[in-house]
Amino acid sequence: MSSNVRFTDFKSDKQPTWCPGCGDFGTMNGMMKALAETGNDPDNTFVVAGIGCSGKIGTYMHSYALHGVHGRALPVGTGVKIANPELEVMVAGGDGDGYSIGAGHFVHAVRRNVDMTYVVMDNRIYGLTKGQFSPTSREDFETSTSPSGTNQQPVNPLALALAAGGTFIAQSFSSDSQRHAEIVQQAIEHDGFGFVNVYSPCVTFNDVDTYDYFRDSIVDVGDEEFDHDPTDYDDAKELILDRSKEYQGVIYQDENSVGYEKREGVEGPMTDVPDGAPEDAMDLVREFY
Repeated sequence: MSSNVRFTDFKSDKQPTWCPGCGDFGTMNGMMKALAETGNDPDNTFVVAGIGCSGKIGTYMHSYALHGVHGRALPVGTGVKIANPELEVMVAGGDGDGYSIGAGHFVHAVRRNVDMTYVVMDNRIYGLTKGQFSPTSREDFETSTSPSGTNQQPVNPLALALAAGGTFIAQSFSSDSQRHAEIVQQAIEHDGFGFVNVYSPCVTFNDVDTYDYFRDSIVDVGDEEFDHDPTDYDDAKELILDRSKEYQGVIYQDENSVGYEKREGVEGPMTDVPDGAPEDAMDLVREFY
């Protein structure tokens, strides 16, 4: 941990190839600011990315990083954190990566409550494959693969997280840079699985869920006049199930949460292996080979 780290220290020398105006720029900047504000530095940070436009983020951030298999970023992040709990692990992905092919891993990662942060860039469309509908697309959203609309209810990722026993559930808007960074920072500081679903508009293929739409629609639960208590489970559930508004802020947080690795007594890096093979290991190898 360091108090002298700036968010620019997390920028790599690789130039992003995202479309100009992509919401992922703001999402990434907020992640870097939050990491710096929490005293982390590139040498103790591990970023795991999934597949899709968001999957490039590990290349654009200066830290340890791994670009994983489609939908499998969370298992990799879990393994990294269990193997070395001293690392700050941040998993990043998109709505397709996390809520479609990776939905099963998402549910189990939430319930295990490993102390890491999961940031999902939710643009409500498949951008990298050129504009197909995603799990979070609206029911009437017309795309090349849904010319008459999807005719399906969109996935509610916050509800999935709450049902799976989530201990930190939040939502932010990539264009609201200060608020977004604050919310991600709170997720990092949370003892357990910090989940942040980010409204991250796709300016190329989604002309419905735009910056203007979110600016006009977002309700921030952190505003004083809103009077929301994120530790109130029933209040949080009511907000999460309300599909008529786009909420921003920490929706739910269990203040008594304890991360999986701490609960299970994982105290140090598993990389600290004594010299030499374990007793009888070679006998086991010979038995099978």
